[in-house]
Amino acid sequence: MKSITKSASSSTKDVTADPRWAKVLARDPAADGRFVYAVKTTGVYCNPSSASKLPRPENVIFFDTPKAAEAAGFRPSSAADQTSVAAEHAKIVAAACRAIETADAARSLEELAVSARMSPFHFHRVFKQATGLTPKAYASAHRARRMREHLGRREARITDAIYDAGFGSNSRFYEAADDVLGMAAKDYRAGGANAAIKFAVGESSLGSILVAQSKRGVCAILMGEDPDKLVRDLQNQFPKAELIGADREFEKLVAQVVGFVEAPQKGLKLPLDVQGTAFQVRVWQALRRIPVGKTVSYAELAERIGKPTAVRAVAQACAANHLAVAIPCHRVVRRDGDLSGYRWGVERKRELLQREQSVWAPEHKRQRERVRA
Repeated sequence: MKSITKSASSSTKDVTADPRWAKVLARDPAADGRFVYAVKTTGVYCNPSSASKLPRPENVIFFDTPKAAEAAGFRPSSAADQTSVAAEHAKIVAAACRAIETADAARSLEELAVSARMSPFHFHRVFKQATGLTPKAYASAHRARRMREHLGRREARITDAIYDAGFGSNSRFYEAADDVLGMAAKDYRAGGANAAIKFAVGESSLGSILVAQSKRGVCAILMGEDPDKLVRDLQNQFPKAELIGADREFEKLVAQVVGFVEAPQKGLKLPLDVQGTAFQVRVWQALRRIPVGKTVSYAELAERIGKPTAVRAVAQACAANHLAVAIPCHRVVRRDGDLSGYRWGVERKRELLQREQSVWAPEHKRQRERVRA
């Protein structure tokens, strides 16, 4: 445990004479938020109203905030105290997000930590736990979103968009342009002009499957009944890109996707070109961690990314997914087990889940099904 600061109360006389001790003895809920008390023998800290067993006064140290207690090496003692800490951390992270989003230039980890009154290590851990991203990744995603927004305004100059998005110089942006946009800025603004995107359409038992790949990775996997409509959908995403009909080598990639749809046990590992908001990327990352044959509810998925109240936003992120099966949004269902909607049709969703679950079901279950048949 870290050494205790000199400003903390350390003697029995000091503690019992302190008016805060009376509030602890009374378990006064009105004192919550004004201070916490820590117990040297257990290494925990509590709110004044905590129902925990009262400690001996010689073991008590007072701190103005939970953060100060944590800095001294103590941890919250109960679920209620942990909730209080989580609420405080949420406020700190929200303030840091605003600072990142409104800064004219990139904020360093040290600067953000100082503002939060935390060590860089502790702040980094708290921020990632709350957002699912490191401060640097959050800032990068925010700059990418602002850059795309600015380039969407046809009258905007690229140089102005670079600085408005928070890049300190042209060179810094162009070094990161491939990660930010997946193509040159002028090409992105022109609807994908000069960008080469290979594509091909394969056929499966669930209909047509279009696979498209930019130089960074697979950027679209679309499913439907009409191959021509799938191609038009791709053209709408990149209206001025150079769409290149795939060669035999690329068709192997399409065959890999079709093969996974037909036989999920084969697995599917592809280099992906994923573009979305910071929140969407967090949801999509969580989707890719759902094992084959398993499902989660939208509420469970929201909890997994640390946003339990953002169920509707999670559903919207699933609906915005352009990479069918590679980012398996079909594995998300309602809490009651209902399949809900699916961008490529509920019947396809049902069939995908049935195939995956039958492949990965326990052997005795498959045997019982064969006996019934």
